[in-house]
Amino acid sequence: MFDSLKAMDTVSLRFSQEGLLVLNLTLAFIMFGVALGIKVEHFTRLVKNPSSVIVGFLSQFVLLPVITFCLTLLLRNFITPTVAMGMILVAACPGGNISNFMSSLAKGNVALSVSLTAIATLAAIIMTPLNFAVWGGLFLDIYEKTAPDLLQPLRIDPVEMFKTVFILLGIPMLLGMLCANYLPKITKAIIKPIKIFSILVFLAMVVILFKSNYDFFLRFIKIIFILVLIHNFLAFLTGFLFSTALRRSPFDRRAITIETGIQNSGLGLVLLFNPNIFPSDMMIGGMAIITAWWGVWHIISGLILSGIWSVVPLKGGAEQK
Repeated sequence: MFDSLKAMDTVSLRFSQEGLLVLNLTLAFIMFGVALGIKVEHFTRLVKNPSSVIVGFLSQFVLLPVITFCLTLLLRNFITPTVAMGMILVAACPGGNISNFMSSLAKGNVALSVSLTAIATLAAIIMTPLNFAVWGGLFLDIYEKTAPDLLQPLRIDPVEMFKTVFILLGIPMLLGMLCANYLPKITKAIIKPIKIFSILVFLAMVVILFKSNYDFFLRFIKIIFILVLIHNFLAFLTGFLFSTALRRSPFDRRAITIETGIQNSGLGLVLLFNPNIFPSDMMIGGMAIITAWWGVWHIISGLILSGIWSVVPLKGGAEQK
């Protein structure tokens, strides 16, 4: 398996500069759509009733990166550094906006889900580069001591990543929130179409990426499928067990579980294809394929989990408001 993954690291995915521009614009458009649904109450709720929001935030931005780091260390003799760094990158990204729909389907706390998405997306401007730099750097330090045959240097400039994340997340979020605040009638009319359209466009971009690199994905999918399956399962399990241990209600628990297991892998792809962060001569095939498959799989797994929960009654009676 290691030899197959090592071969995957050397793969250069076919993705044009025009395609990268469209991917960047798509992600910015998605973030603008997310921001249209953000209200002041999503932040005041943190002040009035912070417990579940804090639990969800810690689950996503603290526990998941730590558990991912531990998983990569456990598997370091079976996976390559770039595959491990791809897993850490996904864990460092904020939740995806489709998580709000899944929480609704799962009969979870949608208001909590939206609040977590809003807060996590804003926090990602700092937390994504920070988590990737800390846990990715620590993994490489340990790996280099035990496996000196590292194919290439993988040190990433966190400042450059911060600048990119700020442009891709911060600016569209600010514009979306301003629009929602000052143009409420227009926002009400466009918010639903924009969210639906942005998700469809992103899925189309992932499909195009897969189509352009079909032979690579076909060659490595068995290994990647297993790794992403394990990682994604642990992400959901982290949210569920952590929220259960801290005695969150089943209503909140479902939202926290989904928020932890659904990651904005689109941000990860945009970062990976940014030559200022990952130079074109750097072999990142493993990172890119892991991140791309996450973008597909977490939707499938999230819908499966939400579908199961949609027919499982909440313990303790009716949904809380």
